[in-house]
Amino acid sequence: MRTRTIAATLAAAALLTLTACESTSATSSSKPDTTAEDTSGQTKQDTSTTETDTDTPATEANADEAEPETSEVPDVVGMNHGEAQSLLRSKGFMVNEEDASPEGRWVLDNSNWKVCRQDPAPGATDALRVAIYSVKLDESC
Repeated sequence: MRTRTIAATLAAAALLTLTACESTSATSSSKPDTTAEDTSGQTKQDTSTTETDTDTPATEANADEAEPETSEVPDVVGMNHGEAQSLLRSKGFMVNEEDASPEGRWVLDNSNWKVCRQDPAPGATDALRVAIYSVKLDESC
């Protein structure tokens, strides 16, 4: 249990370090200056770049951007853990790895493990994350 706590602490520290390394400098606006001075000496706003497309309602465009595309969850039960993980990630799923035995071990070398069960079940279309529960190759599910 102590190794798990140490590993979790190290993982959290690494994440904080990576987050702190991101650039925090302010960037200048990438919008071009759209003001122009006419011959009378008055400044007026150029509105030619602010036209919007009226063919597509704004709510429809926002709905498409907000909803990520999901695919059907493949059946990975019985597969090698590493291959199952690669397949799921290639389909766009995030993967949680769990030891299917009551020992609660970490899956370090995933080529030596096999998948016993998964959640959600194969065929689900509303999932973004799939949990795979595995045991070592010489163990039974």
